Amino acid sequence: MRPEHCVTRNHIEVWEERVLPSGPDRIRFGTVLRGSLLPILVWAGVACFVYLVYNPLVATVLGGLFASSFIVGFALRRRAKHSVRCSVYGALGGMFDKSMAGF
Repeated sequence: MRPEHCVTRNHIEVWEERVLPSGPDRIRFGTVLRGSLLPILVWAGVACFVYLVYNPLVATVLGGLFASSFIVGFALRRRAKHSVRCSVYGALGGMFDKSMAGF
């Protein structure tokens, strides 16, 4: 698979329109995190809220759901013959993209 076709662009375009380069350039990890800033802040706030209001166990379960979503996304991308780098970026981006679908 060619590197310019092996990156996740969808969730970054939804949340931060000007973060991505205009053409098929290699996307760095910082760009993925910068494009995911809103979902990261929202879910960090939710985790802090449930930790303080309910129980630390609830925040741990929430973190486990994110970890399992990342692992499944990574495994599916590796099975589709993506590179390790693309699989990590795609799994991270896909995890935040799908988690914000209800908002």
